[in-house]
Amino acid sequence: MSARTTLAPDWLEPPADANALPPGVWPTGAARDDEGVVRVGGVSVAELREEFGTPLYVIDEDDVRAHARRTLEAFRTAAGRHGTQVRVYYAGKALLTTEVVRWVAEEGLAVDVCTGGELAVALAAGADPARLGFHGNNKSVAELERAVDIGIGSIVLDSEIELERLAAIVQRTGGTQTVLLRVNSGVHAETHDFLATAHEDQKFGFTLQDAPAIAARVREIEGLTLAGLHCHIGSQIFGTAGFQESAARIVELHAELLAGGDLSVLNLGGGFGIAYTSADAPTPIEDLASGIVEAVARECEVRGIEVPALAFEPGRAIVGQAGVTLYEVGTTKSVDLDDDATRLYVSVDGGMSDNARPALYGAEFSARLVSRSSDAAPTLVRVVGKHCESGDIVVDAEYLPGDIGPGDLLAVPATGAYCFSLASNYNYVPRPPIVALREGTARVIVRGETIDDLLARDAGVGATLFSKETA
Repeated sequence: MSARTTLAPDWLEPPADANALPPGVWPTGAARDDEGVVRVGGVSVAELREEFGTPLYVIDEDDVRAHARRTLEAFRTAAGRHGTQVRVYYAGKALLTTEVVRWVAEEGLAVDVCTGGELAVALAAGADPARLGFHGNNKSVAELERAVDIGIGSIVLDSEIELERLAAIVQRTGGTQTVLLRVNSGVHAETHDFLATAHEDQKFGFTLQDAPAIAARVREIEGLTLAGLHCHIGSQIFGTAGFQESAARIVELHAELLAGGDLSVLNLGGGFGIAYTSADAPTPIEDLASGIVEAVARECEVRGIEVPALAFEPGRAIVGQAGVTLYEVGTTKSVDLDDDATRLYVSVDGGMSDNARPALYGAEFSARLVSRSSDAAPTLVRVVGKHCESGDIVVDAEYLPGDIGPGDLLAVPATGAYCFSLASNYNYVPRPPIVALREGTARVIVRGETIDDLLARDAGVGATLFSKETA
């Protein structure tokens, strides 16, 4: 049996050219120069390694801005066809830095945060509080007080306890606050599949059955304004079927609640998928926007109600493709397996501390040798990290040139979303810097950590180890 049939997943085909960069996975414009070195945002990855070291998060600012503009235009166009307006929030949890906040704000997006820390970053970037939305299933009293104090645009309520916390704050301070109710539609979507049930077993939001009583309670509280409903059905979603099913259920609830007062907005969340490998075929954002808005409009027409203003919260779809992570290869090892097959392990100088998604979710990524081109035949490899963990896998299966070896520069594309956000110091590995590229120049937007940074948090540094010899 060949390695292809025993080790490679069904979707992974040997490439005709292991040097090629699959379009739609890499940042727009990423390409090899005449020397075979990949350039991203007009900057050579070899120069990036020389100046900033590895591992290194690289983000193409122009790509982020382009995705933000395209997404906003897609939803505005779709909403306009049905006589309504739309607001697009950038879901900050995907990748949040002050610079990223400024980029998306300048392109017309609002920003969604879900902790006090994310709120602090958005405010430090100069974001308009009125264009911020605040999520989270366990917002503390202090976080809610801060949000009300700065005049945050909306708070998405997630539980009865949170509602009563917020009620106490506005009553004590005399403040006012706009809120939305997060509701579980019973629809959960992942990639191209979705499941529709009566209930969802998850920590977020209110059930469809409980929402009317919660809405009535909000309307009783002086200082609180119920603006509408919020629903998020999943992540990395291809196609519109799940959104359409969810829209039918949420619009039904929206129509029911209109009997008790106006509702100005319906927020249908985000979760729009991107390509991580050449096998992925994400739905174009224009098709998603058109299909989702059309579904809402259709459900509203059936019930004889106006289409409310709509809101959406893409994150991954804005920054995912714009990001690349650079690693240096340290060692390679060929391991003999059953059926006379072998697997080539390629170890890099990062791993699950800078990309936890493969370990957490079994997420698939791709990789390329980027410091040079190679005529060597493609070999099936597994790219692994340097951590003391057998599950420290960066790319489970990929075809790379068979002569890949120590010192080569390897890049993993589509790492703009959730890699930095989920980064850790496992095995006391410092987190990498983030370097932004624009018009052929590179600049640090989040500095990397050093060992000294890690030791500075250890309150025991400087103490003398007590032993019999020193007693």
